[in-house]
Parts: sequence; C-alpha cells; structure tokens
Amino acid sequence: MQPQRKIEADEEILFYCSTQENWKGVIGLEIHAQINCKSKLFSASSTTFGAPTNSQVSIFDAALPGTLPVLNGECVRAGVKTAIALRSKINRVSKFDRKHYFYADLPQGYQITQQRQPLAVGGEVEYILIDEKNRYVLKTARVTQLQLEQDSGQSLHDEVGRQSLIDLNRAGIGLMEIVTEPDFENGIDCSSFVREVQLMMRQMNVCLGSFREGALRVDANISVHRPGEPLGIRSEVKNLGSLKALKTAVDYEVMRQIDLIKSGGMVVNETRTFDAECGRTIPMRDKERLQDYRFMPEPNLPPLYLYDSESAQHPTQTNTTNIDEEIRKMPPLPRDIRTKLLNDFNISLRNVYVLVNEDKGVDFFNEVVSHSKSPPKIIAKFIVNDLLGVYKQYNTKIRKSPISPAVVAEIIDLKESGYTTAPHCFELVKLYLEKSSFDSPKTVVDNNGWQQIVDVETLRPVCEKVITDNSSLVKKYCKGKQEKSVNSLILRAMDATQKKGNRAVIKSLLVELLEEIKLKK
Repeated sequence: MQPQRKIEADEEILFYCSTQENWKGVIGLEIHAQINCKSKLFSASSTTFGAPTNSQVSIFDAALPGTLPVLNGECVRAGVKTAIALRSKINRVSKFDRKHYFYADLPQGYQITQQRQPLAVGGEVEYILIDEKNRYVLKTARVTQLQLEQDSGQSLHDEVGRQSLIDLNRAGIGLMEIVTEPDFENGIDCSSFVREVQLMMRQMNVCLGSFREGALRVDANISVHRPGEPLGIRSEVKNLGSLKALKTAVDYEVMRQIDLIKSGGMVVNETRTFDAECGRTIPMRDKERLQDYRFMPEPNLPPLYLYDSESAQHPTQTNTTNIDEEIRKMPPLPRDIRTKLLNDFNISLRNVYVLVNEDKGVDFFNEVVSHSKSPPKIIAKFIVNDLLGVYKQYNTKIRKSPISPAVVAEIIDLKESGYTTAPHCFELVKLYLEKSSFDSPKTVVDNNGWQQIVDVETLRPVCEKVITDNSSLVKKYCKGKQEKSVNSLILRAMDATQKKGNRAVIKSLLVELLEEIKLKK
C-alpha cells in the first residue's frame, strides 16, 4: 500500500515537472449548481438556506404515495440561460428520467434527472488560467451536457451519539449538472474553470455559487497517462466543497496515481472522498461491479418543449420558455467584459482577471473612469496594484469601498499629472480608509507638503549626497551590477526627499553621476 501524504506548497513544482516530463493528468468535471429559485424543482416548498430542520418539506418532497411532480418554469429558464452562456446546443425537446438508488436522504428511492435527453449538449467555456510560472493564459474547455435534476436531502452524522439524522430541506431543490469533457490537466486548471462558471452563473443570477451553503459542489473524474498512450483507469473524487479543496484533491490524486503506477501498482476504478485536514483523497467504494441505476423514463412528467421566435409554442404546454427571449435578456458575461477591457482599453490580461474576479470590481473601475482624466489602462493598474493592495491590509473589499470612485479618480489624476508621487497616493488611500481626513485629495497633498519635486537643480544635491554616502553601491555599479545598484540608490534618494522626488528625474541624475564616476576610473 502506498504511503499517504499531504501535498506541500513546494511539491507543486515537482508535480508540474513530473507531469510535463512523463505523465499527464486527464480530468473531467461534474459541477452541481443549485438553481437560485424561491421554490423547488417539482414542488412549491421554499429553498431558503438555514431554515429550521425539515421545515421546508412538501408531501411530494417526502415521497408520500399519490403525490405528483409539477415542473418549475423558473428552473427551466435558469437552465436555458446557463446553456446559452455555455454556448451549448439547446434541445427543443428534453425528457426526464428516474435514476434508482437507495440512500437514507433520498425518500423516493430514485432521483429525477435527465440522463438520456438532457436540456442541452455541447458547448465551451473560455477562462483564464494562472500557470505554474504565474503567467495569465486564456484557455477553453469543452462542455458535454447540461441537465436538470433534483438535489437529495442531507445526512447529519452524530459521532458521539452514534446516530445519523436526516434533514430533507434540501431534497428536491433544483440542480443544474454541468458535465465537461476531460480537458483539464491539474488542480489549478480545474479550479480556474469552476471559478469562471461560478462567476458566469452569479452574473446571470441563476445560482448564488456559494460553496459554504452547498449551492455549488464539484465531482472530479481523474486519470493519468503518458502522452500518446491510451487513457488510464479513472477514479472519481466526490463532493468537493471549495475551489481550494478541488485544486488540492486533484493534484493529490494525480500524484497518487503516478506514484502507484511507477511502483508497479494498478489504479482502481473507485469513488474517493477528500480529507481536507490531511490534504489527501481516501477510498469510499469501488466501481468494479457497475451499479445498475435502472434508468427509466419518468412516467409522471411529459417531455419538456422549448421554442424560439421562429417556431410555434407546443400546444400541450403553456408555460414553456422562448429561447430567443432569454438570449435578448442575457446580461454581459465575464468573457464579454474581459473582451471589452482587453480590446477597448488595452488593459493587461492580469489586471483584467483581477477586475473581473473582484466582486463589483468592473463596476467600480467604470465609475472611476467616468470621473477621471487619466487613461483607463492607468486606472486599472492603480486599482489592481495600489488600491486593492491597501484594501487587503485593511481587510476591505471593493464592493464595500469606503472611498468613492470620484475620490479615487482625483488621486489617480494627481499622480498622473505629476502633482504628487505614487508613495503619497498610497498614503492618501490609507488616510481615507482610516477616516483621518475628509478633505479633497489635493487639499490633503497641499496641507502635508506632498507636492512632487521635479526640479533638477533641487534634486541634484540630494543625488550627489546619496552617491557619496553609499560608496559600496557605487563600486557594485562600476563592476557591472548596475540595475540593482541604481534601484537601491533611488530608494535612498526617495527617502531623502521624503518620497516627494520624481523617480524618473532621480534615476536620470543618478545614472549621469555614476557614469561620470565610472569614466574617471
């Protein structure tokens, strides 16, 4: 038996090296997203999170004999919107099936799903991947299908009392299951994709996307192989409840399978779970004997018909969804926003990624642009590198920004016009966060004497003294270590001017003086 170990941060580099040289992870995902709707998929029961135990259970949810399902039209519309966003082909006719299996929190003894004729098939998602070299890369992954189905209830295990309790509040809540092709190679690849889908669904308000509340759960099907050889035997890791858990579990499982094969063992087709405390996957049950779910058409639900502007509504259904109408009502998706920021404003992919992933980040950026005279590219850079950096220190988010976009715009304009320096803009943000000042940024700069010094004759004596006081750095410069030496001298000159000196002028003066010294030697 292979020894189990927790993946440490420094092992990730080894992981990438090993997979790139000899092995490749092959991962497909199943994303289970709870539909943001006030009632369940087939009943009128509430879906409010955190309600008292078993207080949101209809007679249908409890599977009392004689009860029948009634399809929730809002859930269908949420599925159609998501399929549009995924660029999937929406089936004009889809059907529901029963998937039979026994579990204590599944009162019916089966789940109503769409195994054979789902709501939508195919599609693709464009997302940004931050690779092992910290590069931002645009990637695309394929979608296999999207189906509507019921969620199960929840089992609560009391280890002290040695009993299991059942809460059926979640039973029957509408789910969208998004199944992907095996287009992913490692954990960061998977988590980047799921993050994009999460953003997409939140933008459309079809799913709240909260892992903590169980509104989003992910299963990962993982195998490894050498490029050019047949795919390996896969294991499935179930119910991954955060992006961090998804990344860690996938990377661990890929490494586990590689280690197992290299040592002469065989990967078993099994279901595994992820132990977050020790950072490893552990077996749940094997799949050597295929479970027969006895799929059969759901006899109590008619086929689901959809139509568009060019086709007629089906005569037997009055509450069907017009696909073209849903397309018209679609909000801008993350990929559309990224494209606009990249093409219209020439913002770097890294800064675009941060703005789009930050809650209300793009809205805040647009507000600042509307108040500022500076180029949008400069504004984006300031928000990502400076503003968010200070906000992180103060545990503040853009969506709750205590500094208005108009004030941020004035700070940026003061910096870009040369009225003050970048370090003092940093101090300005801190003052406003600490509510130490309610004056305009320009007034604060004037009152503190933070106006930038650009006069060459004023800065020359400062640079000369810095060079005189730092002979060791001057020697390093003369020996060829120019960049590091100059940067160190710039910092000292900035300190000498109380961060009021113009960095570019200081650098130019320092290089000029250093070159004179170098020529004399």
